[in-house]
Amino acid sequence: MSLKDRISEDIKVAMKAKDKIRLETVRSIKKLILEKEVSLRPQGQETLTETQELELLAQLAKQRRDSMEQYRNAGREDLAEQEAKELAILEEYLPAPLSDQEIEAVLDEIITQTGASSMKDMGKVMGLAMDKLKGRAEGRKIQAMVKAKLSG
Repeated sequence: MSLKDRISEDIKVAMKAKDKIRLETVRSIKKLILEKEVSLRPQGQETLTETQELELLAQLAKQRRDSMEQYRNAGREDLAEQEAKELAILEEYLPAPLSDQEIEAVLDEIITQTGASSMKDMGKVMGLAMDKLKGRAEGRKIQAMVKAKLSG
């Protein structure tokens, strides 16, 4: 079942359950998927690939995390809580995040593969790491781990 089909089914379930937060969140995902598909039509692509869907969901999750942080810094815990609920729903559609050990294993493999040895090589490592770990680890975490590995 494609993400779009799964979202459509989840909209029906949320409507029947009268779950307002889930319904709004799932509808916003569907809206963004449809908008992205429309923007890709001139390039001859009718539907999103699984990678594009993951990128879209990861982007939405990142927006929610950033909003939560800003709301908490502004003392608006009520709005931060709303974002946290939406983030939890979004994360149901994302693949399970990798543990630190799994991320380190992937980074070690990339560093060996590229022959990276210093901070000058960070760009090469980050590019490959972000492609390989997209949607499964946060960029900030990856960046911090790469810096630690290349500087130490």
